Formats: sequence, C-alpha cells, structure tokens
Amino acid sequence: MRHIRNFCIIAHIDHGKSTLADRLLEYTNTIQVTEGQMLDDMELEKERGITIKSHAIRMEYEYQGEKYILNLIDTPGHVDFSYEVSRSIAACEGALLVVDATQGVQAQTISNLYMAIDHDLEIIPVINKIDMPSAMPDEVEDEIIELLGCKREEILRASGRTGEGVPSILDAVVERIPSPTGDKEAPLQALIFDSVFNSFRGIIAYFKIENGIIRKGDKVKFFNTGMEYIADEVGVLKMDMVPRQQLSTGEVGYIISGIKNAREVQVGDTITHVALPCTKAISGFQEVKSMVFAGVYPIDPADYENLRASLEKLQLNDASLTFQPESSVALGFGFRCGFLGLLHMEIVQERLDREFNMDVITTVPNVSYMVYDKHGEAKEVHNPSGLPDPMSIDHIEEPYIYATIITDTAYIGPIMTLCLDKRGELIKQEYISGNRVEIHFYLPLGEIVIDFYDKLKSISKGYASFDYHIDGFRPSKLAKLDILLNGESVDALSALTHVDNAVALGRRMCEKLKELIPRQQFDIAIQAAIGAKIVARETIKCVRKDVTAKCYGGDVSRKRKLLEKQKRGKKRMKQIGNVEVPQKAFLAVLKLD
Repeated sequence: MRHIRNFCIIAHIDHGKSTLADRLLEYTNTIQVTEGQMLDDMELEKERGITIKSHAIRMEYEYQGEKYILNLIDTPGHVDFSYEVSRSIAACEGALLVVDATQGVQAQTISNLYMAIDHDLEIIPVINKIDMPSAMPDEVEDEIIELLGCKREEILRASGRTGEGVPSILDAVVERIPSPTGDKEAPLQALIFDSVFNSFRGIIAYFKIENGIIRKGDKVKFFNTGMEYIADEVGVLKMDMVPRQQLSTGEVGYIISGIKNAREVQVGDTITHVALPCTKAISGFQEVKSMVFAGVYPIDPADYENLRASLEKLQLNDASLTFQPESSVALGFGFRCGFLGLLHMEIVQERLDREFNMDVITTVPNVSYMVYDKHGEAKEVHNPSGLPDPMSIDHIEEPYIYATIITDTAYIGPIMTLCLDKRGELIKQEYISGNRVEIHFYLPLGEIVIDFYDKLKSISKGYASFDYHIDGFRPSKLAKLDILLNGESVDALSALTHVDNAVALGRRMCEKLKELIPRQQFDIAIQAAIGAKIVARETIKCVRKDVTAKCYGGDVSRKRKLLEKQKRGKKRMKQIGNVEVPQKAFLAVLKLD
C-alpha cells in the first residue's frame, strides 16, 4: 500500500490534460502511443478532441530502486462535465493542476481546484505547453503562486507534445502525493466511481478500495441498493482489463458480476462483503442536479421501448443523465431528460444516434421553476403545460446561477452588455494580472440555457472562459406565452418566459411560423397571447383559385356571381377547416435566433 499513488489531472478545457497523460503512459512503458489522446476511446471524443468520460489507468514506475504503482484518472475539462471530475477526485489522494503556458489560469481551472481542495488533495501545479512560441511561463507562474500560495520551486514545467519535464512530474507524484490510508483487516469498503456497459459481460463497475480486501469469487453486496452478487472477475485497469486473484486496500480496479440491469449499479455506492459487511457506506459525492431539461421523443412511436432501454444504458455510463416518461399532444410518447448543460445534451443526442441508432426529436431546452400557490404550497414545474390555474398562483421562482467570467480587458464592454441583456446582476469585478479581469454575475439559468455560451465565445473571440454554480431560486415575473392558430391553442409551442421578453418572443415565433406553415384555401391567423391578451399576429393568406378563368368576355354579372360563390365557400371552409402544423415547424421554432 505504501507504494500506491492515486492521482488525477485537472485543468480547464484544451489545456492539454489528455496529451500530458499520453506522455506519462509512454514514459512508464504502459502503452505504445500510436495516436494522440489514447485514453479518449469514444468516437465522439476523438472527433471533437475533448474528454467526455473520466478514464482510469494503472502505470508502474521505478523510483530510487523501488517500484511504485501509479493510478491515473484523466478527467474532462468542460464545465458541463464537472460532475465527472468530482467523481474522479473522490477516488484520489492527489491532483496535477495543469495550466496552459499560453493562456494562464482560466475559470474552470479555479473551479476544479476548489473541488480538489475540498477533498484535501495534494496539489502539484504543472505549467504545460512551454514549447509554444507564445508561452509566458513566468507570468503564469505568478498567477499560480497568487492562486495557491505555493513556492516558486514547487511549480513544474512540462510539454505534453515534446515530453519535456515528464520524469520530474512522475518523481513529484511519488514524492509529494501521500499513499492511500486504510485498514486491510477491516471489513471491505470500496467506492464505485464509474461503470460501463459491456454487451457481452454485463455491467463493469470501477472502484477504489478504502478498507479491506476483495477476492475473485467473493460474495459481495452493494450497500445502498442492497443487491448481492458473486465477484466473477476482479482486476486492474491498464489499457485493457487485467484480471487478478485479489485486490487490497488503496487499489483501483474493476469488478464483473454479471449484472444486467442498469439501475442496480449506482455510482457513489459502496461494495462490501455479504459475510462481513461494513457498518456504514462511504460518504458518496454530491448528488448531481440536472440543470437543463428537454423532451426526447422517438421519430417512430414504435421505438419508444428501445429509446427507454438506450437511455438506461447511457445513464449507467453517465450518472448525471436523468429521465422520466412524458407525453405530448404533438409528439406522442417520449421522455423528459435532465442534462447538466447544452453540450451535455448535444453529446447525449449524438451518443443515442451513434451507439444505439436512435432517431430522436429534442424539444426546446428549458429549466424547472418553483410555483407557489395562494396556500403557500410549492410545486416544481418543468414545462408550461404543467402550470396550475393562473388565479391560484401566488408567485413563481426561477433558478439563478452565480457566474464567473474571466476575460481580456478589451472585451469587458460587450460581455457586460450581453449579461445585462440576459437580466444579469453585476456583483464585482477583479483584475487578476496584467490585462485579465474576473467578472462575477448573478444570472437567471433560463436565460443562459439556449445560446449564452456561444455568444460569449463569439464576442470575446474565444478568449472568455465561463464557469457557474447554482445559487438557489428567486421570485420572478414570468408569463406563459401561448401560440394560437385560428383561435386554437397549440400545446407544444407554449413557453414560459419573463414578462419583459414575452412580446418580442411572441412576435419572433409568429414570424417564424408564417414562413413554415403551408398555405391553405382559407386565411390562417397566427397569434401569440399572454393570458387573454393578444401580443402579436401574423396572417397566412389563402391560396386563391381564379374561378373566372373559363369566362371568355361576356357579361360581368356572371363573373361577379362566381366570385360571390367562392367567397361563401371560403367562409364555410374557415369554419370547418383545421390547420396541420408540420413537424419541421415545431423544430424550427425551437431554433429561433
């Protein structure tokens, strides 16, 4: 146990975590690096060049004539996957804090660092990409000292591309990170920090042993679910899984026990022996809170059960995804899914398509609101159709976030304007170093869900970094916006929005629908209404047939008679005709710019 070191790599997105991990694996002869970012094995990860899942791998390293086992967990950097980071941190004793020498400390660097400090991890600061022409290692060193309060000589310099400084990182891991603590003789306690689904072997759970020993063939119990299994295979994680007879305290490994049902394995659960169980579970990590909700519906209604099975398998590998069944008048049966953010939603959509061949329609993302009635009772509402009667509502509260934006001073003006347009409230701004400034805002979550991140990136030319955490609910003046077609309300198009934005949104939706709904033989009125008040209107004119075409010259009264007859027909048609809204209209309205 004295020779085990468990550590993870934390950093902002694109600061070179996965590339540095490659160099560490190469130097310790764990793998032959044939292509970049070897640990990112998911097709999507390779395409986008980002880490989505945490990856664990075991390395062996000789230091001063003694052999050490180093368990590395590579973590994602993007704000939407910070839950993955928190899980990895729970299984480690130390962390490499990687900072890009060209960009310096970013918002996500700070947020992940605080998470690591909360878990009492030993932090080793590493400045990466020192071989770049635009590197500023001295300035970045000053930023790190300011942030951590460490000594200058404690900061390591390295390059993930050339492999410079890698040996000194490995030495620092052995020297500075403490070995795991625990008691081999105590009852088994192992923390599940991840799980994957294998179509041949069922569910594979990854764990770290806090106390005790686990052997092949042991009868084990999952503490929180109460389920019992036989440990068919236990082993350690190298590039492939390597079976072992037993694993003891402090080691990171996997267990295969033929579990078929995805719900039976919960990340954060504790594995213990049936014969000699532990008295209490390891305190897991924070319960994940979904922030963004969207309806996911199969295009073919017959695929409903397949979609359920696919979401269950995804949930196993991605504990932050939540879903429950719901139905819609326009789209039929589907699921209401909860995501951590928009990138997370996009990734889930992509994975459904690639891994399970599911064609789905995703509705407009929204957030959950707390509705209080006149009796003081609260109800959580996810979509507008779930709102109670307006007369009984006392007030509605919406979720707010505490946002931190780090940017170049040149872009302060446009960023301020963007945040204030989104009903933001400036708290403070601090100059970090040179021309970089940290701005703190309170923002309503509903405003940033759709396109905030993209806009922020484009107005700051990609420089601004953004990080947020939930700050609770606040009372807000919200209005339900209904869309009416010829006086009939269309349930799937209604939206909850702030009173100040409602009129503008209603107008944009009416204009969009006018473009998309095909013309009929009668006029179609498209209206946006807040309660009984109409706030916007567009009219789709009727298709007009020329009924007088067959009259060659002759009496004008005959033409007039035909036109009068047409007029009466249109009037009757308007009374009995109904408007079909095409599928693409639902989808396009969701993508309003």
